[in-house]
Amino acid sequence: MDDRIREHARTLVDWSARIEEGDDVVVDVGPDAHELAVAVAEELGERGANVVTTYSSSEVTRAYLLGHDGDFDADPEFKRALYANADAVLSLGGGRNTTETADVPGETRQAYNRANEGVREARMETKWVSTDHPTRSLAQQAGMSYEAYRDFVYDAVLRDWEALAQKQAKVKDVLDDASEVRIVSGADTDLTMRVDGRLAVNSAASVDYDSHNLPSGEVFTAPYATEGEVVFDVPMTINGRRVRDAHLKFEDGEVVDHAAAQGEDAITEVLETDAGARRLGELGIGMNRGIDRVTDNILFDEKMGDTVHLALGRAYTSNFPEGHEDEANDSAVHVDMIVDMSEDSRIEVDGETIQENGTFWFEE
Repeated sequence: MDDRIREHARTLVDWSARIEEGDDVVVDVGPDAHELAVAVAEELGERGANVVTTYSSSEVTRAYLLGHDGDFDADPEFKRALYANADAVLSLGGGRNTTETADVPGETRQAYNRANEGVREARMETKWVSTDHPTRSLAQQAGMSYEAYRDFVYDAVLRDWEALAQKQAKVKDVLDDASEVRIVSGADTDLTMRVDGRLAVNSAASVDYDSHNLPSGEVFTAPYATEGEVVFDVPMTINGRRVRDAHLKFEDGEVVDHAAAQGEDAITEVLETDAGARRLGELGIGMNRGIDRVTDNILFDEKMGDTVHLALGRAYTSNFPEGHEDEANDSAVHVDMIVDMSEDSRIEVDGETIQENGTFWFEE
């Protein structure tokens, strides 16, 4: 086994999920994440945790959704109970076909997402962390050789997270004191949003930082009162469909018009999920310089330096002060889309530029 797989597992268990002796841990394993699952299981055993493993396959999900009549039981108790009784959930991604569910009807997917909101909320109450094992399908989607893709993944995952957390804290402090953020990029993106009353998260790949992705490397908050237009010029895959140059127009905090050069139907499907899907749940600023190229994998792409991402739908309660969690935008979806900020762009906070062409005020 590649030593980097074991290091990935140790980082996940110790730094990211902070697993302790006696923790009840669900390990959700993708079809091609076997090696990482073995290394994670060994680490959990050494720490005296209790483990249940589940199998996560998009092929299985597709077969179930296509076979179902679409009338899903709301908040299935037997599924929710697994997460409600867990201390941590470790999701090890690694599928065989990244577009396997592309032909699932949108209304079926929406109904399934709405029915399982309670299950997702129970999972998010745990020390949950999602990561990816480098697989050939992900390498193919990224347009890279398998060897080069493995190097890319481990450069992004095996970092000095404490040092990155200290750098990201500078941006968190600015956002915590801010009232308004403006994103300007090229001729087509000029978006303003309010962030006062929110708490920015220093997402440094650890639950101790309210961060639940490995890799991470971003600072994010929950915007509202969004006005203006934005073009997401980083291509991506949403629900198995390729989306390019998605264009959203906001008025009074909601999407009032949308278009895309490719995959417009995927955006339409997201927006029609529920009322909350037309509002933003997240503004994230990527700061992981170990992610240096687009790979069509949102777990990595949204953390890339020189980018910002905006998510339609559900907001994270970690962005709200205690007692104000019910102010978080509620939706059955959380769909991130990315803007390249490396050229002809800037981020303004209360009228002051904090990043220009991808470079922060504290960077050379």
